[in-house]
Amino acid sequence: MTDPIYQTDALIAEDIEAYLEQHQNKSMLRFITCGSVDDGKSTLIGRLLYDSKMIFEDQLAALENDSKKVGTQGQEIDFALLVDGLAAEREQGITIDVAYRFFSTEKRKFIVADCPGHEQYTRNMVTGASTADAAIILIDARKGVLVQTKRHSFLCHQLGIKNLVLAVNKMDLIDYDRKKFDAIVADYEHFAESIGIETFTAIPMSGLAGDNITTRSDNTPWYEGPVLIDHLEQIEVRSAANRDKAFRLPVQWVNRPNLDFRGFSGQIATGTVKPGDMLRSLPSGKTSKVKSVVVMPSAGAANQAAAEGHLEEAVAGQSITITLEDEIDCSRGDVLATADSPPEVADQFESTIVWMDDEPLVVGRAYWLKLGTQTVSVTVAHPKYEIDVNNPAGSGSHLASQTLHLNQIGVCEITTDKRIVFDPYAENRALGGFILIDKITNHTVGAGMLHFSLRRSQNVHWQATDITREHHAQMKNQTPRVLWFTGLSGSGKSTIANEVEKKLAIMNRHTFLLDGDNVRHGLNKDLGFTESDRIENIRRIGEVARLMTDAGLIVLTAFISPFRADRRLVRDMIDGGEFIEIHVDTPLEVAEARDVKGLYKKAREGKLKNFTGIDSPYEAPENPEIRVNTVEMTPEEAADYIISKILPLK
Repeated sequence: MTDPIYQTDALIAEDIEAYLEQHQNKSMLRFITCGSVDDGKSTLIGRLLYDSKMIFEDQLAALENDSKKVGTQGQEIDFALLVDGLAAEREQGITIDVAYRFFSTEKRKFIVADCPGHEQYTRNMVTGASTADAAIILIDARKGVLVQTKRHSFLCHQLGIKNLVLAVNKMDLIDYDRKKFDAIVADYEHFAESIGIETFTAIPMSGLAGDNITTRSDNTPWYEGPVLIDHLEQIEVRSAANRDKAFRLPVQWVNRPNLDFRGFSGQIATGTVKPGDMLRSLPSGKTSKVKSVVVMPSAGAANQAAAEGHLEEAVAGQSITITLEDEIDCSRGDVLATADSPPEVADQFESTIVWMDDEPLVVGRAYWLKLGTQTVSVTVAHPKYEIDVNNPAGSGSHLASQTLHLNQIGVCEITTDKRIVFDPYAENRALGGFILIDKITNHTVGAGMLHFSLRRSQNVHWQATDITREHHAQMKNQTPRVLWFTGLSGSGKSTIANEVEKKLAIMNRHTFLLDGDNVRHGLNKDLGFTESDRIENIRRIGEVARLMTDAGLIVLTAFISPFRADRRLVRDMIDGGEFIEIHVDTPLEVAEARDVKGLYKKAREGKLKNFTGIDSPYEAPENPEIRVNTVEMTPEEAADYIISKILPLK
């Protein structure tokens, strides 16, 4: 039988245009290789690149030269060097980062991600698996099923990868022993069933020798299954499977090139769409029919409509613009969906979160959540439990945890500041998978999967009232404000806030002062002074202050509120322009010298933990609306200065 690779070479030589057309129409499969350290992942990918003739002559010469210098195979070619591109990887002989490589066969194109095997790089493995259609889980035939084998299998299952290949590698080192192969497969099958993996394909192979990679090996006459490349060519890609699902289009932008055209652009996540289909825009719920489906015009199109950029039908994976017959409310972040089978809309969820940052999760702190084209503020509750990925099928696989650290995985409830459109991750990766972003550093700190919306979020609805917040404000003849005093303990926050309220009372203003110590006698008496408790303390005060502004009051709050992210959380709760941050700026040594409550002394003696300025940080405001210096001003002078800045109050 003629090698397909040489058939391709002949087609290139005879008819380059036919080859290019054939190549353009090939489907694309994304897959990952994973497993324990030194199972041969990089070598396998290198072999695939080599056998598919995806290496240029100069690359091959460099590979042969590098193999002699830093290779692990003596004078033979070390295929792993084709993938281990980082200097640190070559020096250590391991994979650290996720390496992506492209190759193709006569039937299909491939993008493969070589994922690191070390436990400390689990977050890198999750990144590679998040877009994969299939996973090759390698096992060293000499070692059998290891902890990392189980960890990566569990993660692949959690991330929704249904096509798993169990590659029992290095069969040449056990003399192609069928009994050992069967024992490894049986061991893995027992584990796979325990975590919910229904099917997998086991292949005996040698990445170094090329057994059962692209051609059937004479060394395993007892093996009757497919060789690796044939199996990869038969796997259904996700984009094809997604075509049979309900239509979903996350809107990336509203296309308005002129006054006569208004379209909604994005990439189809699932399903198909054609003119005349009835769609629903979410979260608004408005419906309309598709007027046209538009793409970039094509000069070589088969008909006039296609030549002008109009499609009769578009499918999952295509980037399109949809025009509707009606002018409905729809913008970036919204989702266009099949009218009679829409996704859900909610603001509280159960989710699985993979923590990917060196700094641990701060419970209650606001992060950005990005899901598709939607970006919202989100807070994460204490984990229900952490998943022991080293023993995911064991009786103790659910561990108690108060937070999540680097590479840990936990099941958590999350709450967004507004309702978002979603599908469960198991049904739709595009509308079920999200990332978490730190609001200060803009670093991606976590990745997650939505399971379902919490029932309480569906049962609790906002009740409209006839007396509005504007009416409350008019009755009091004032504009609501939140005057947020922040500063170190002993800076003078409460004293100055009290002076401001007295002066406002003389001016017949309706006010209420929320003091940090006072609320801990009642509303927040269940909270301590850990970082997460401090965050919850501020969140509750923010909610109370917001309700008071709805009543038309001028609210004064005196809290240390040491973290910028938490003050920003409250600012985001309050209507624009009504939140006024007042930094009571007092040097630590001055505040400590006052020490009217004796707290600094206790903190210095180690009797008071997590005390701001001593063993817990204070993040001073960067751009407060008002700053007062209590070294230069008396409390009365500071109060007069603040009132002069906020007047007129109406």
